[in-house]
Formats: sequence, C-alpha cells, structure tokens
Amino acid sequence: MLKLTGKVALIMGCGAVAKGWGNGRAIAVLMARQGAAVFGTDLNLSNAEETRKLIEDEGGTAHVIECNGTSAADVERAVEVCLDMHGRIDILVNNIGLSQPGDPTVMTEETWDSQIDLNVKAAFLSCKYVLPAMLSQKSGSVINISSVAGLRYVGKPQVAYAAAKAALIQFTKTTAVIHAANGIRMNCVVPGLMQTPLLDNLVRKYANGDEEGFLARRNNQIPMKFMGDAWDTAHAALFLAAEESRYVTATEIVVDGGLIAATP
Repeated sequence: MLKLTGKVALIMGCGAVAKGWGNGRAIAVLMARQGAAVFGTDLNLSNAEETRKLIEDEGGTAHVIECNGTSAADVERAVEVCLDMHGRIDILVNNIGLSQPGDPTVMTEETWDSQIDLNVKAAFLSCKYVLPAMLSQKSGSVINISSVAGLRYVGKPQVAYAAAKAALIQFTKTTAVIHAANGIRMNCVVPGLMQTPLLDNLVRKYANGDEEGFLARRNNQIPMKFMGDAWDTAHAALFLAAEESRYVTATEIVVDGGLIAATP
C-alpha cells in the first residue's frame, strides 16, 4: 500500500526551522521510507542536510541542495540538478511558506510582498520548471501544502498569509484542470493547527507572554481537542503521491481535526 518504489520526489522545503519534525522533513522521510528517491531543497542547507542524514540512516536515498524557493534562477537550477541526477521527477511537494501577522493598517508593503512570494510565488516557480518534465513523462503528482487559514478565519490576524494560502488552493485547482488530460495530478494538503517546530514562532508572535494559555486555547479550538503534527500532514501527502490516489486531482485534503467544520 502507498508504495513509491522507483519514484523521484522533489521536496521544496525539506528541512525544519528547528530541531524536530516539520512538515517538509516528515514528508521527505516518509516518502523515502516508501521507496522514493528524495531530492530536497531548503533555504538553510544545514536543515536540509539533517533531513538527508535521517533518510540515509534508515537506508533511504536522498540528495539535498540549498535553494531560495522565491528565486527563479535558484529553482530552475535545483530542478535541473534533480533531472540530471535522476532523469525524471514523479512527485513535487511545495512546502515553502511562513506566516507573518498583521492587517492592512499595520502591515508593511514589504511584508505583504514577502508573504505572497513565500506562499504562492515559490509554488508557481517550482511548477513552472517541473511541469515541462512531467508533461514529457505524461505523468506526475504535485502536492502543495496550504493552510486552513486559506479557507476560513481561524483567530489570527494574518491577512497576507491567509490570502496567499487561499490563492495557492485556487492556483492548484486551476492548473490541475489544465493538465488533467496530460497524466498530471495536482492537489493540496491543508493542515490545521499543528504542533510542529513552527509553533514556537507562533507562540512568540501571538501568545502575549501567556504560552500555556495560548496552547490551551489552540487545542480547545479543535473538535478533537488536540493539535495534529507533521506526520498527519505527511501521510496525507503520501496518499496524494501514491497510485492509490490516481483518480484524485484538483482538490484538497483538509487535515485539521474538524477545525474548519466547527469554526463559525
């Protein structure tokens, strides 16, 4: 079940912002466990190298390089290196993203632009350079990591991030329909309130000194009463990468413990 033997997976954003399991790291390790050859990128090479080591220590195959996902030249180079090494790309995971707080009255133009670049442009660039290879193969699965913030307001003032993640969902749907007849599938994983290394950043931005209260409120928002983690995101991504999801495209899998179904 859900085997990726013989597949090449390009994971954009395969590291983690701190020690532990971020979405990109968990996705890379899980896909390697299922047989994929992983080619990972990250802005911070040492974070990517830690992911590579985890994969290789388990007997998997991985190669990583430094890449600024918002730079066309960097992304094009990364795709070329992956294709030179493996000859194909079967799976593309776009996991680059970051949330910054603020609404239009307080957010700077620079923050707005950087949020759009990180959360939408990075996925556009990787698709721009990977899709031609998938078109020549007549096959491929693209998995974009969005957020419940792109579907509904979930209590944090993060208008640029929310707008960008909503745009990513529609970018995925539209591009998926365009290429559905070419053997290419494109879908989103939409995580909810997750317990990953990024949570430390959220605590600093939004907790106002009350970390315990912030985490309790966050858990209580969720109908299941606990946050998910990076492995929940990774297992959804694995399904979308595998042949078992061959008839699934232009949609999203929401991984949120029931959050958006219950949020007014």
